[in-house]
Amino acid sequence: MTVRILLLALLTLAFAQPARAHPHVWVTMKTELIYAGDGTVTGVRHHWAFDDMFSAFATQGLESKEKGKFTREELSELAKVNVESLKEYDYFTYATADGKKAPLTDPQPDYWLDYNDSVLTLNFTLPFKTPVKAKELKIDIYDPTIFVDFSFDKKTPVQIVGAPQCKLDVQLPREMTFAEGKKLSEIPADQPNTTMAWGAQFANKILVKCP
Repeated sequence: MTVRILLLALLTLAFAQPARAHPHVWVTMKTELIYAGDGTVTGVRHHWAFDDMFSAFATQGLESKEKGKFTREELSELAKVNVESLKEYDYFTYATADGKKAPLTDPQPDYWLDYNDSVLTLNFTLPFKTPVKAKELKIDIYDPTIFVDFSFDKKTPVQIVGAPQCKLDVQLPREMTFAEGKKLSEIPADQPNTTMAWGAQFANKILVKCP
């Protein structure tokens, strides 16, 4: 099952009423940039907390030993579905190093899902295809079709691991104009936004400058 099918199924259950505007799923992010001892950046570690409605739908019907609680083992198959279906969308994560595209590969096999306070959090690390040493690293996180809305955690949005001399900056997306919001709201809730794929304009940006 792809993530789109999963999300559309959520909408069918959650909105048995007139269509609502995009986005439909909300993710609160904490991100870590992993650096090696030689100053190269080796990966991007994400912690994505899904909104409570999506979390409730995704865990519906899952068996657990304790009601209302799930262990990592009990969520392992769901984590696998999440990670594998995100591949189609490049994990919504795009990196450039000194202005050049820096490809990321599939997540390391130690990904997992947590379930706390009725919220699912997907934890996974995207390694760089080749570790890069860059003076300027930029990571953009967004859904091109704005089906999923990403926002950084307000307390600890981004951390650098292993590169204390580098300067970190986080740039939040610009506000959507009234005209853009109106156009987006006209897309039916059960249809993907394919005609207005300008989600990059609303990307969450991580900027790192190193000596």
